[in-house]
Amino acid sequence: MSDELEIKELEEVVVRFSGDSGDGMQLAGNIFSTVSATVGNSISTFPDYPADIRAPQGSLTGVSGFQVHIGAGQVYTPGDKCDVLVAMNAAALKTQYRYAKPGAAIIIDTDSFGPKDLEKAAFKTTDYLGEMGIDPDRVIACPISQMVKDCLADSGMDVKAMMKCRNMFALGLVCWLFDRDLDVAFNYLKEKFAKKAGVAEANIKVIKAGYDYGHNTHSSVANVYRIETKNKVPGRYMDITGNKATAYGFIAAAEKAGLKLYLGSYPITPATDVLHELSKHKSLGVTTVQCEDEIAGCASALGASFAGALGVTSTSGPGICLKSEAMNLAVIMELPLVVLDVQRGGPATGLPTKSEQTDLLQCLFGRNGESPMPVIAATSPTDCFDAAYQASKMALEHMTPVILMTDAYIANGSSAFKLPNLADYPAINPPYVPEELKGKWAPYLRNEETKVRYWAVPGREGFEHILGGLEKDNQTGAISTNPENHDLMTRLRKEKVDKIPVPDLEVLGNKDDADLLIVGFGGTYGHLHAAMDEMRASGKKVAMAHFKFINPLPKNTSEVLMKYKKVVVAEQNMGQLASWLRMKVDGFVPYQFNQVKGQPFVVEELVNAFEDILKK
Repeated sequence: MSDELEIKELEEVVVRFSGDSGDGMQLAGNIFSTVSATVGNSISTFPDYPADIRAPQGSLTGVSGFQVHIGAGQVYTPGDKCDVLVAMNAAALKTQYRYAKPGAAIIIDTDSFGPKDLEKAAFKTTDYLGEMGIDPDRVIACPISQMVKDCLADSGMDVKAMMKCRNMFALGLVCWLFDRDLDVAFNYLKEKFAKKAGVAEANIKVIKAGYDYGHNTHSSVANVYRIETKNKVPGRYMDITGNKATAYGFIAAAEKAGLKLYLGSYPITPATDVLHELSKHKSLGVTTVQCEDEIAGCASALGASFAGALGVTSTSGPGICLKSEAMNLAVIMELPLVVLDVQRGGPATGLPTKSEQTDLLQCLFGRNGESPMPVIAATSPTDCFDAAYQASKMALEHMTPVILMTDAYIANGSSAFKLPNLADYPAINPPYVPEELKGKWAPYLRNEETKVRYWAVPGREGFEHILGGLEKDNQTGAISTNPENHDLMTRLRKEKVDKIPVPDLEVLGNKDDADLLIVGFGGTYGHLHAAMDEMRASGKKVAMAHFKFINPLPKNTSEVLMKYKKVVVAEQNMGQLASWLRMKVDGFVPYQFNQVKGQPFVVEELVNAFEDILKK
């Protein structure tokens, strides 16, 4: 890099990669976020791609995006709008420019802005920048396609294969803009294409070409920026998606409990990556089965739990409906089971690649009979690891099915993840039936304090037993239709869940004198936190309470919610958490902020809405 080139320090920046679904924007974004996480920057990402299996090339509906927010300090969201927009074709510029800040730098491949490309993107003239009101001085216009062909002219690759490397040129240029170390990107590609050395070599060559283009041209639009890491905690870091973190959390919990891990799953967007990840880890005692349907995935996991393993099943909202009968079987058999719900837009097929929080009431109540289940909601991509561990611990120690809720936003999004030390995590102690109860034991004998029934793993002599879906006698375990016994068993199952200890609800911000308390749950944590920070920076007294444990609720829930004059519950549904809290807290009447757009909250919109509430 030229000694004459000024390198400017930034606190944070947002980059959005966009192009055709076949242009590899997700890969380019993932590599850039990995490079940034490795140097210790805080990151938050948002993959935004269409549900079409393969939209027509160059079409407006086929545009795929990947937004990366990197910061010197903590960042909570992928950013409302971007500082740099990469638009690999005309359709990407047309659809993604609305996500760019005024004054954002825009990188385009001029080879993809020909007459046919402009026609597909519904431009009316060839002056596409003028038509959109974009200042040409903000645009880094380069013939990326032609430069990639020139770069790989001696590679022996055909043109189609060469064009698959265009995303790496854009990545190289962005890495130059932000003074990123290319070695991490090179290692990523070598590992990803370990069995295709030629492909790895070609992509590495193109990244270098993109970097060199920025270095050699020193475009008037582009300064080189560096984002230094503040208060970095020593350790090994990786860029991790929520789905991968969830998979690792399940593995860690099984390891801590000394059990095998079994996942029974039916592929469904956006949960399938958990199945894919766990299938790679047979060496760690993980068994995965891709089942023929959703209920089979759940029932097989329940069978694994009966046999003494940690049984897990994964799905999204439509699959929760289909698993409900087997989930209820876990309730009445009182066996440990973790049900992962990676929420997506509904109803029905709805918006398979988009994110919502619309499954909450289904997870709480979507089964026949009185069938209480603990419900946990992960708050970020990295928190998915802890949430999966906590859900597994809860299921194993309290002999109950547990629903772990994530959503497409945090499942597909990523953050910088400090690799944890498993020794720092709490022990997991399943309630195995004590040997001294041999000869006195019955299937529903319980710990009187916790109401948790003891777990007799098949194969232990003297503890043979049968479980099933019909109601059983509390004393003998035999089938019973006695009305008093059914009432007792129903109450015991509820009491067992109610007694599960969960951490108190934490209040952030102006917790002692806030004029407004912001309440949310799950994956909206980052956006609500950012909104609170922005309001406090402008002098407002605002606090925030975010629910991770939804059933049972923290014991101080009522105390927190009733402490503040104004409370707003913000969620990506029509008011499901607000309804649940009104049921559980007498006299609680909150304001509500509800959106069901399939997209993450926009911090600016949250701030405007919350400030309006303060004025009322």
